[in-house]
Amino acid sequence: MAIDCITIEQYLHEHIPMSKAMAVAVASINDSGVLLSAPLAPNINHRNTVFGGSISTLAILSAWTFVHVQLKTLNIPSRIVIQSNSLEYTNPATGDVQARCFAPDSNVWQCFINTLTKRGKGRISLSSEVYSNGLLVGQFHGKYVALKSND
Repeated sequence: MAIDCITIEQYLHEHIPMSKAMAVAVASINDSGVLLSAPLAPNINHRNTVFGGSISTLAILSAWTFVHVQLKTLNIPSRIVIQSNSLEYTNPATGDVQARCFAPDSNVWQCFINTLTKRGKGRISLSSEVYSNGLLVGQFHGKYVALKSND
């Protein structure tokens, strides 16, 4: 099942309203990861930089989107929730931001799929990096839980 960026972006905007308010765009989706972007204007703070909450949301959403797309591609209906996360802010974001979630090691991913398939519940840890104007502004690590559903 091929999934395109526009379809996923529409899904995010419809089902996660904050993504629409932030003007999140899906820049790329492939086996190596997901790249989301958001403009400065709707995410600006009082210091004319990107609000930390927007950076965190974009990073969380990039990893969530990766799991969502991969499970949809495998035709495994599930509910995906974040269990825990951390984000280190490394620099102020002075312009538009991009969050790239990196695909996990194939053995880690396969273990997650096997557990989800056999037990109906799987956990996976993912990482994202957030950039603004080519500068690393955040490093994210999150643990996600997928629960098989009958949808």
